[in-house]
Amino acid sequence: MSGMISRLRAVRRRMHYARQIVGKLGGVHPRDCNICGYSGLFKASGLPPRFDAECPSCRSLERHRHQYLWLKEHEGALRNKRILHFAPEPVMRKVYSSLAASYLSADIAGFADRILNIEAIDLPDESWDVVVANHVLEHVDDRKALTEIQRILSPGGIAILSFPLALTFEQTYENPAVTTRPDRDLHFGQWDHIRYYGADAAERIAAAGFEVETFSATEPYVHRHATTRGCRDYIARKR
Repeated sequence: MSGMISRLRAVRRRMHYARQIVGKLGGVHPRDCNICGYSGLFKASGLPPRFDAECPSCRSLERHRHQYLWLKEHEGALRNKRILHFAPEPVMRKVYSSLAASYLSADIAGFADRILNIEAIDLPDESWDVVVANHVLEHVDDRKALTEIQRILSPGGIAILSFPLALTFEQTYENPAVTTRPDRDLHFGQWDHIRYYGADAAERIAAAGFEVETFSATEPYVHRHATTRGCRDYIARKR
């Protein structure tokens, strides 16, 4: 009898927990989208859910609004430039294309202006002023990709890079023995990732011939725009 009561209590606790989660999927705290200007509740996104992650108006996520904070401070460096954008997110595609003198979206497959492999970019040397690659490098051989980005950038050109970070890791975590989808999900947070970047991320980028700066938002912008605490963008300038 006591065992049945314990199981019923456990079921009630799980149901209460599930109701709490469901109740927050539509938003917890009012936020302001710095990209489209929407103010109000943001939706949850991802599994497990990240609460207050997605703007219901422009569908921007935390990392997009974070990068936009940097963009607004550096619009002059991007305006009327040749911008190549890998794996273009719709909301950021609009932002970058509105600034560019010429804009090209690229992907290995999917919806883009041109099919390009970032590990072997079929474009001339020094043909672009800005390269954007958000959450791309964790999927590919980043040494090849960074070398190619450096090659196609004009002198003084910049690469705007972001990727999942575990800054408590002194070194980026890679493990070639991890090959299956379940194991990659376990080790790297997603089945199609092949590394988790650590505190040495800037050094890895610099090794390809870049001067690297980082940008991390602070309060009150983090809570106001629902960016992720600890998020970091890497701005790599061709030497």
